[in-house]
Amino acid sequence: MNRIPIRNLYYLLCYAWDVLQESDLLDLEDEDIDAGRDLLARILEAGTSYLLRRGLDRSYVLVEEDTRSPKGKPNISVTAKRSLLVQGRVNCQYDEFSQDVLQNRLLKTTIGKVIRCREIDEDIRKRLVRVYRRLGGIKEVEVSSKLFDSIVYHRNNRFYRFALNVCRLIHEESLVGEDKGASRFRDFVRDEHAMRRLFEKFVFNFFRREQSEFTVSSERMRWEGVSGASEDVALLPHMRTDISLESPTRKIVIDTKFYSQTLQEYRGKTSVRSANLYQIYSYLQNLGYRSGQNQTLEGVLLYPTVSESLSLDYEIQGHRLRIVTLGLEDDWREIRGQLLQLIT
Repeated sequence: MNRIPIRNLYYLLCYAWDVLQESDLLDLEDEDIDAGRDLLARILEAGTSYLLRRGLDRSYVLVEEDTRSPKGKPNISVTAKRSLLVQGRVNCQYDEFSQDVLQNRLLKTTIGKVIRCREIDEDIRKRLVRVYRRLGGIKEVEVSSKLFDSIVYHRNNRFYRFALNVCRLIHEESLVGEDKGASRFRDFVRDEHAMRRLFEKFVFNFFRREQSEFTVSSERMRWEGVSGASEDVALLPHMRTDISLESPTRKIVIDTKFYSQTLQEYRGKTSVRSANLYQIYSYLQNLGYRSGQNQTLEGVLLYPTVSESLSLDYEIQGHRLRIVTLGLEDDWREIRGQLLQLIT
């Protein structure tokens, strides 16, 4: 696959995470970044620095301590169990308005791990060290996907979304282990699974933001024309489109794929990937039962360009089906034009 320029990768992340309004966080004209992992680290540094300037999110947290100056609610049983009174102390619990909240803990924990990664650009590492030192009083945390899922974004903390999405990508997709205090994580651009998810979200949010003719959704559909015992039907796999674009006269189903090789080879013959083709064909067949008489139904298999561009156009049982590649290495204006061309 052709190398994706850092600028395009940055825009892809901004669209995928729906933080396009924060795309001016970095001025890539002034940046010397040549690896995906360095881009993530730089976004993390710039995003956290911005949050520090605005003021980190705070909330009331429960604090428990043994103290000579009681406040809040005394814990009599703990005080007695620890024989604190003979020491002139008492165990108390009280609420404190603090920066030591989950979103700040996730930022600090991730920054600490990135700092320990040997592959990170040294200048970016030094920037992160300075940011890390400004997060004093915030504890680190054992990271899990559930912690990221538990964060509720609202008007006052919406600026955390970009930086925390970077944290999640580092932890869930890129971080592979630690050795003698050092962290290692691979460049996420080389991880097909990570890029497949980002590519799908990028295309979805691109159409949601950049056009108004179609409504955009991810559509779950049922198997049409199927009969059988309910327990048997329940075992059929779910079908859900990556992207459904719908207007009164057209419905376009886009299925995004991300492979290092677009086409398949079998016994010396090159062809479209059969599993992908059968999948989009199944979507069109089942959606065809529900589309109105005045609404045409179309399918698009969308891949990133690997070695050569593809623009295949078929009609299969009355439905238009296109197989198209998108040049992620192209100028961003060309990428935008290629995507909008799919719906003209």
